[in-house]
Amino acid sequence: MGEESLRKRKGQDSRKEDGQSIQSQEPQTMNLQKQVGLISGICMIVGTIIGSGIFVSPKSVLANAGAVGPCLIIWAACGVLATLGALCFAELGTMITKSGGEYPYLMEAFGPIPAFLFSWTSLLVTKPSSFAIICLSFAEYASAPFYPGCDPPPVVIKCLAAAAIVVITIVNSLSVKLGSYLQNLLTAAKMIIVTIIIVSGIVLLAQGKTENFKDSFKDSKISVSSIGLAFYNGLWAYDGWNQLNYITEELKNPYRNLPLSIIIGIPLVTICYVLINIAYFTVMTSTELLQSQAVAVTFGDRILYPASWIVPLFVAFSTIGSANGTCFTAGRLVYVAGREGHMLKVLSYISVKRLTPAPAIIFYGAIAIIYIIPGDIDTLINYFSFAVWIFYGLTVFALIVMRFTRKEVNRPIRIPIVIPVIVTLISILLVLLPIISAPELAYLYCVLFILSGLIFYVLFVHFKFSWPQKISKPITMHLQMLLEVVPAEETTE
Repeated sequence: MGEESLRKRKGQDSRKEDGQSIQSQEPQTMNLQKQVGLISGICMIVGTIIGSGIFVSPKSVLANAGAVGPCLIIWAACGVLATLGALCFAELGTMITKSGGEYPYLMEAFGPIPAFLFSWTSLLVTKPSSFAIICLSFAEYASAPFYPGCDPPPVVIKCLAAAAIVVITIVNSLSVKLGSYLQNLLTAAKMIIVTIIIVSGIVLLAQGKTENFKDSFKDSKISVSSIGLAFYNGLWAYDGWNQLNYITEELKNPYRNLPLSIIIGIPLVTICYVLINIAYFTVMTSTELLQSQAVAVTFGDRILYPASWIVPLFVAFSTIGSANGTCFTAGRLVYVAGREGHMLKVLSYISVKRLTPAPAIIFYGAIAIIYIIPGDIDTLINYFSFAVWIFYGLTVFALIVMRFTRKEVNRPIRIPIVIPVIVTLISILLVLLPIISAPELAYLYCVLFILSGLIFYVLFVHFKFSWPQKISKPITMHLQMLLEVVPAEETTE
């Protein structure tokens, strides 16, 4: 089946004590190819971050901040925090050149149990719910022009979102290059709408449209609860700053391209987000923005009429691009977890002809469709943010731990230790603030779900109960014939 075209290499011990970086133990049979360069890396970060968040979250951030001034400060602060977090991940990604994002870092620092709990939570909650949120936002904007003056029916939104998930899953299962090219194209499209909004805002400011910025701190809400929730919604719009760490094994020259993509991409997004919010406030008061069903569409109706249809069209491109980037990277986490024996082995299989982790991507898409059913974006965002910042904080803390436990490992990038300390402390605050200020049972359920992964770890990883693998064996055989996939076993010595 074309094995002669597959790249092979000798197995390596990933924990060499000779000062080398911890390299990915890629399989002898086959592995993913390095097809993502610097431009594609920047587009992956920018394209994944700038999605639905800037078009959905402005209302939520403003509602919790209470005024224009605190709102803009929170947007900028979220960008700074995302940049600091990404710098921590840049050191981790160049020190441990394995795909899977937080998963291999937690594995190296703390062992298999925290890594398993991360993969358990990510694969069943945080990643698919994020994919679902983005596709629901896409569906709302894509269907809005067909229902002028009223909201689209929920069934239409959910069906369109499910269709988007299916299409994106198929594209990323077919080809790494196709998924990467689509990401580059959609990133270019979303930068068009971002540029239109920013330039319109600058022109309006030059014309003296500054009345909404007077007394910008009046009526602001300064409380632990409101600031915490405002940060949750703002950071949701920045989520994706760690996406390249999920595809490290597919990056060309990761020691150069990973940090460069981060240093260029995230500050660019931060500047765009602040300017976009300023543009919104040039044409809408705080009250009008909060009452808007779709902030970007309202902006387009007031500024670009009769060409206001451009806004929902390009916002749809933006959200579908973010969804594509999320699927492209998160599918690799499923693949790596399967390769490590923390998920069904079939999820670590790679397509022979296409060199994509097709079973992992299909599994990820199927779980995401389930999250389409409830369809409450605001609730999903709050619980998504709570769960994800638990592991962000733990992963950055892993960087601090490995400064003392893995001193011999080569670090192409070495950031000041004060940065991971700051990010860890902020992560703890973001996790604790909502619980302390506005306790809800849902947060307890979220923690219990994460800890319930221990039951599955003990049964199926520690004691190695094999019946799930036996049950999935017929499925595996059919997938091998249908998708032409083969296992990607890591070499052991």
